[in-house]
Amino acid sequence: MNAPSVSRVARSRFGVLPDGSEVERIVLQWDGGIEASIITYGASLQALLVPDIVGRRDDIVLGHDAFEGYLARRQFFGATVGRYANRIAGGRFVLDGKDVQLAVNNGANALHGGLEGFDRRNWRIVRIEDGDRPAVTLAYTSADGEEGYPGTLEVEVTWRLTGPMELSLDMTARTDRPTVVNLTNHSFFNLSGARSGRQILDHHLTVAADHFLAIDAGAIPLPQPPSEVAGTPFDFREGFEVGARIRNDHPQLRVGRGYDHNFCLAPATGEPRFAGRLAEPTSGRVLELFTNQPGLQVYSGNFLDGTTGGKGGRLYRQSDAICLEPHAWPDTPNRPDFPSARLAPGEVYRHTTSYRFTHAIQGAIGIQSKVELPRSGR
Repeated sequence: MNAPSVSRVARSRFGVLPDGSEVERIVLQWDGGIEASIITYGASLQALLVPDIVGRRDDIVLGHDAFEGYLARRQFFGATVGRYANRIAGGRFVLDGKDVQLAVNNGANALHGGLEGFDRRNWRIVRIEDGDRPAVTLAYTSADGEEGYPGTLEVEVTWRLTGPMELSLDMTARTDRPTVVNLTNHSFFNLSGARSGRQILDHHLTVAADHFLAIDAGAIPLPQPPSEVAGTPFDFREGFEVGARIRNDHPQLRVGRGYDHNFCLAPATGEPRFAGRLAEPTSGRVLELFTNQPGLQVYSGNFLDGTTGGKGGRLYRQSDAICLEPHAWPDTPNRPDFPSARLAPGEVYRHTTSYRFTHAIQGAIGIQSKVELPRSGR
């Protein structure tokens, strides 16, 4: 007799764009484990249901219950961000001796792909896989000159359940002209649950980085080498509550209105390595993030201002979620001292990130995991 299936895929309509094109939702399910909902608009993670320590599943990412919320206001909830995640100073850089001018959309700077980035595009479904490792692959073709970027870029994003408690994200890109590429996922995590009404200040954060990038008032890295985290509120190497030092009178916390900084991970080798860990004491949920990217942007939801209604009719406010965004360092095209984001014809850009969930018990000091954590330093 055949064993019962432990996973499955569901596909349905999620909404309609003004031009009449359909936005679809693909739900990847693992019996007794996690459930991930992906929408074609922005190749976005719309929902992620994860069991707590007693087995009760809650959605742990901010967003909207209906498509109209995503269309009404651009806030990157769960979105695939590109062609260049984070900021490029002045929206300009020099590539192979030629000046490139991008669309600017964040003061004088280009942010998250410009005025209409990958998060505002309706991606096409190219493959759905059912079975033991359910997955969906979405694709988007970014035309030469879109938002000012050179080269036609062919991008694919694959979301896959690689275990009962693991969601993986693989992104590839190819170009017909030299260009720059920096993709990420912009999920807003709250391990208490997106509808819980709890903030993330009691979440325990670990980041495997000895250095971070100090920024100016426009969130552009300062013209200096990476700063050491030692002796600062940015030292999360041994783990700390997010809110423990977020209101310290540190100049970088003032300029960022909290944490909104790139942490410099161990040199990339092409293979995913441990980058960070987030744990929540009440639910016992633990998220461990592994990536092959050189940086991890930690954003503590500083600009959520209560003007956006989200899931369950809740208003999202400051510190209601935290983003852990693996990607290249910001403003890399203008910083030859930073790891390069250049992509040439014949090369393949590859981004791999895994979100692994476990459970923890609350110890006398902080949160102690039931499993030994891998570590990686700079």
